[in-house]
Amino acid sequence: MPIDNRRLDKVITKRVNLGYQLFVPTAYEENLEKKWPLIMFLHGIKKRGDDIHLLDDYGLTWMAEKQGDFKFFVLTPQCPALSSWPYERDGLIALLDEICSTYQVDTERIYLTGFSMGGNGAWDMAAHHPDRFAAVAPLAGWFDAQKAHLLSKMPVWTFHGEDDDVVSINGSKTMVEALQQRGEDVAFTTFPGLKHSIMNEVYNNPALFDWFMKYKRRLAEVNRES
Repeated sequence: MPIDNRRLDKVITKRVNLGYQLFVPTAYEENLEKKWPLIMFLHGIKKRGDDIHLLDDYGLTWMAEKQGDFKFFVLTPQCPALSSWPYERDGLIALLDEICSTYQVDTERIYLTGFSMGGNGAWDMAAHHPDRFAAVAPLAGWFDAQKAHLLSKMPVWTFHGEDDDVVSINGSKTMVEALQQRGEDVAFTTFPGLKHSIMNEVYNNPALFDWFMKYKRRLAEVNRES
């Protein structure tokens, strides 16, 4: 029989099953009319699975809790075992939508960061959903420099230990160079003498969060506050 050339055009649904931790600012209940900024934090490879307590005392959520007066929501999803963040894009957006519909989140001020595998995930999510995030800060990550055009007009501040023996600093350097060649808004901070673990140095620095707050989510282009 001859070959038929056809096309399937059909809407399908997808089940999402992600554990997560959520830090809610201490002052949230004091003014339920106020809109609060939110940071999505993506963890590294060793925290994957279905035991949510692997995320205890770890990363940005834990640091926010220690500070007490941290002025952002922090949303920390848990990547399923044997998966990676690029495979979980749909779930991450569904989770973000759920949190935004449940809490008073300022959807113009949603930021993205991640460490190691989560650094790769932060690059990836910012590239594939640039309309959802106002700025991105990947730590010790990597991404395909040939996809730098997907981050057009996305504010980026990336971080890497110069002696990283898990993810080479070249993973960040190649992305920074590709973005700079395009004239994009990118900052790059390296840590001489440090290897892979740089979260304390980055997330304990108030300058990162001041930098986030300079930006609102872009529509046609990034809108900076004066």
